Order: sequence, then structure tokens, then C-alpha cells
Amino acid sequence: MAVVYISIGSNIERDKYIRAGINALIAIYGEVVCSPVYESIAIGFAGDNFYNLVVSFETEQNHKQVGEVLSSIEDQNGRDRNAAKFSARTLDLDLLLYDDLIIKENKLTLPRPEIYQNAFVLRPLADIAADLLDPLSGQTFGKLWSTYDQTSQNLWPVPFDLQV
Repeated sequence: MAVVYISIGSNIERDKYIRAGINALIAIYGEVVCSPVYESIAIGFAGDNFYNLVVSFETEQNHKQVGEVLSSIEDQNGRDRNAAKFSARTLDLDLLLYDDLIIKENKLTLPRPEIYQNAFVLRPLADIAADLLDPLSGQTFGKLWSTYDQTSQNLWPVPFDLQV
């Protein structure tokens, strides 16, 4: 069984779509570990604030199958595939890590570069995988978060009932 980490984000009807994404993942993969939910401003465009979190689960699917499932869940939740890359979205599910695979093929890069670039990905990942070693640097995600410039992006925890 592979252990995967997925980032979840939404800035349209955030509560509704975050819960819908988690529910869909639970329905397919069973037990899901969830980080706290954080709010952050939109990056790369003017828009409503995002809610973001990271979840983890185990699967027998390969990384391509997991990616297909994530895209399907996004589509079922009204994801507009014709929208600009940096734009509002109902649900964004990104494969961050698949075990310790390092992959760069077509549109897929693992570990996903956003881990190292965005506080709204790295902080919730460190919350649930602080002792996990980053396959690129060999450092733990807790260490990566502690050395990240935490003043570079505003991020704050929000009360969110993850009971789905």
C-alpha cells in the first residue's frame, strides 16, 4: 500500500466543497487523515480567500490512477477546466506525494513543487507529516516548515468541523 498526500483547496463555497472533497476521498479510499484547515489570500490573481488543508491516505492504486480519481472528483464538484490557471475554483485536489517517488513526466511532478513554494501547502503537510522525510532534500517536512520564511505568505488556521 502506498501512502499519498493530497492538498485540498477551495475559494468558492469553501465549506461545501472542502467537505465534498473529503467525503469523496473517504468513499473511495476509506480512512483519511486531515490537517487543520487554513485560510489564505488568493495567490496569482485577485479573488476570494482560499481554505486549504492536506490529507493523507493509503491506496493500492498507482500515482496515475490516483491523479485520475482526483480529476474526476474535481469535475464532479464543478471544476472549470477552461478557467485560467490562477483563478477561483470550487475544488482543487493536488497529488503532493506518492510514497517517496520522484517523478517528472508530462504534467506530473512529484514531489509537487508547490510544497516548497506555498505556506498553504507546506504548513498543513508538516502538521500531519512532520517526521516524514522529503524525498528531494532528505529533511523532514517539519524541518522544512521551521526554516520556511513564514512571513512571506499570510496564513491562519480557521475553525472548521471536519465531521463529514
